[in-house]
Amino acid sequence: MGVTIALDAMGGDRAPSEIVRGAIDAAGRDDGPERILLVGRRRDIDAQLESRGIPPGGNGVLELRDASQVVEMDEAPALALRRKRDSSIKVSTRLLASGEADALVTAGNTGAAVVASWLVLERAEGIDRPALAAFLPAGNGYCVMVDAGANVDCSPGQLVQFALMGSDCVRTYLGLDRPRVGILSNGEEKGKGNSVTVEAAEILEELGRRGGVRFVGNVEGREIPRGVVDVLVTDGFVGNIVLKTAEGAVQEVFRALKESLSEGWAQRLALALLAPSLKGLKRRYGHSSYGGAMLLGVKAPVIVAHGSSEGESISSAIKLACSCVACKRGQAPNEHTLPLNNVQKGPGPFCTPRSDGSGKT
Repeated sequence: MGVTIALDAMGGDRAPSEIVRGAIDAAGRDDGPERILLVGRRRDIDAQLESRGIPPGGNGVLELRDASQVVEMDEAPALALRRKRDSSIKVSTRLLASGEADALVTAGNTGAAVVASWLVLERAEGIDRPALAAFLPAGNGYCVMVDAGANVDCSPGQLVQFALMGSDCVRTYLGLDRPRVGILSNGEEKGKGNSVTVEAAEILEELGRRGGVRFVGNVEGREIPRGVVDVLVTDGFVGNIVLKTAEGAVQEVFRALKESLSEGWAQRLALALLAPSLKGLKRRYGHSSYGGAMLLGVKAPVIVAHGSSEGESISSAIKLACSCVACKRGQAPNEHTLPLNNVQKGPGPFCTPRSDGSGKT
């Protein structure tokens, strides 16, 4: 059974041109989705399609779904969604809720994507707020950071829910039976942190004694790349700063490295020799390879990409969405944006519905 992706073609700083470019790239891959529904203003999307030699309305794989409004990146999400009922993100979410699409990808207003998904899609039981899970390269594998930007202020109980959702996500998509969970703090010693993280740590420690979660304690920022935990818990304010700081650091390192290796003939020769290895490192550490973050807490795959996403990032986000759908169906995808080779069959209760269609958790 093929996969259908609802793509918010108007969401993002470079929409619709880069969104459409990414969709065309994903649609042209052997492991790409069966259909991509480009949601947005018909005139704007058709212009992008025609400029790339594709007839207006799409070509069978790419199909257009009209949405007359756009939630801008600087708009207040809840207010904008109330005023703009025909916005591209709202229409995309309805396509997912109705079953016409299997997953949703957007690079638009993060708050609007989270709120629309929370209001329109079926929610996981026992969850107060949805959260964004970002896959960070760490050690020889990956660490899932929850929350990566959906919730600025959180209670201790909500951080505990993030830990449970993150553990479920790692079990489902990375195939680890007992993922290690840590809370991001300003020190690894017990009792470090603010009142919220300290209380959340106490709750998780008690859950750990009862076998509910494998809690390993506090984690300092410098330890994240070492892979000391599989799930990193934090609020969305701190998590988003960590994510963007890491991305900026990686970009600056590669820029400085390329500059320093281009100053003379010997350096240029070294750059040529190192090019394959550098490309491999960039694929692993560059954010465009990951596409976006996964929204946890709703029972359908939603991928929220960077607002500044270019075509490569959108294509990667679509691949990640396809992997999520395959996991939901209990199948192993042919290709993975992330190393899901050991994927556990069938998702857990906090990510997506059971593949038997019952929706029970």
